[in-house]
Amino acid sequence: MRAGFAETDITPPIGTHKIGWLKDLVSESVHDPLSARIAVFGDGPDAIGFIQLDTLSVRWSQVQDIRSQIVARYGFPGESVLVSATHNHAGPAVASAGLVKRDGAYAATLTAKCVEAFGTALANHAEAEIGHSGVFEFRVGFNRRVIMRDGTVQTHGSFRFPDALCLEGPVDPEVSVVAARGKDGALLGCIVNFTCHPTDYGDGPILSAGYPGVLAAEMKKHGCPVTLFLNGASGNISRTNPVVGSRIPMEEAGQILAEDALSAIGAMQFGDDWAVRATRTTVQLPYRDATPEQQAGTVRGAQRFVDPAIYDELMPALKARIAERGSQPAEVQALFLGNLAFVGIPAEYFVEHQLRIKQETYPTHALVVGHANGMVGYVPTAAAFKRGGYETTFAPSSRLAPEAGDLLADAAIRLVREHLGARFAGNRTSNTEH
Repeated sequence: MRAGFAETDITPPIGTHKIGWLKDLVSESVHDPLSARIAVFGDGPDAIGFIQLDTLSVRWSQVQDIRSQIVARYGFPGESVLVSATHNHAGPAVASAGLVKRDGAYAATLTAKCVEAFGTALANHAEAEIGHSGVFEFRVGFNRRVIMRDGTVQTHGSFRFPDALCLEGPVDPEVSVVAARGKDGALLGCIVNFTCHPTDYGDGPILSAGYPGVLAAEMKKHGCPVTLFLNGASGNISRTNPVVGSRIPMEEAGQILAEDALSAIGAMQFGDDWAVRATRTTVQLPYRDATPEQQAGTVRGAQRFVDPAIYDELMPALKARIAERGSQPAEVQALFLGNLAFVGIPAEYFVEHQLRIKQETYPTHALVVGHANGMVGYVPTAAAFKRGGYETTFAPSSRLAPEAGDLLADAAIRLVREHLGARFAGNRTSNTEH
């Protein structure tokens, strides 16, 4: 087994427009740097690669551009590259959202830096041993949807509300860590998979990488030079505890996750027998057939944040897009590393879908990577649409039909099961237990 890691600074210049809030915000200062981080496992045609961006999202067309350039420059299989965003709300406008327009010049620079850093990771490719372990963390992520006594949901609800009843759904507390070390025992880098929104500094002019940036910085202090953070299905998970109505600071969250990751690494058994493979499929997702009340935001349970007028302004273009396109294509990808399956989903996916994928792909150890290889917006559960809340309120960020989440999960489960069947048939095997 060979592995390589790299990191590059992607902090935009001051004055770059931000994405992560519906309002058009212009950056005025940098709290902490933003990065792109790369990990490559395997060699030749049997290799997989991860690109993690400290951004809100990444467009499918930009993913294709990154992949095609990697193929052209390095001969690395583009279909085996997963590009994911941490869903950082305090980053540059890599896409249009709300009143914010995509910064094409920055996006082109970002692509060039990603491709260059991928080459650095390949140049750093070395014989390595890989380990996997995990811990459970309940102090950082909370389900942010509170059911009220009238049956509706308040996103970012609190049990301080007099009519609060219960939480709508679960969290996924798994902090899953993959680490690579060289033959000398020194860490080359690691991947941390956890599920929670990074929303710090999203509503102002400050640029920041949020708690994933703190995590990476803390890991460097403890001898891990590159730490990729692959966020999970965080569509309904945030750091605000609805019991007390307050949010754990990003510095504390990053430090806690670093402690978790170091604990997991300390418990790992490392080995070099890790088979790799990649597969993907494209799913056509139906748009919502929105009623006039849903379009106006007056339907029961609707919850518009920031400024309702922004929704009204965006509605004509959204209806035209739905009429023109008919359905939304979405890539579902699975990268296999031994018994692990990293499942890329291009959405702000609800955690219930993630837990279903993990259960129904056992004995493969599935890990969902949200905001990966594109972005189709919020994808709640079908049941969530009956209660409302911000994530289900019809808007450019929530335009798909209630069945979209299950269609994505079905595709992911099918990809992993097909791989599992191939392994049992003897097409690909790994003797490593982890």
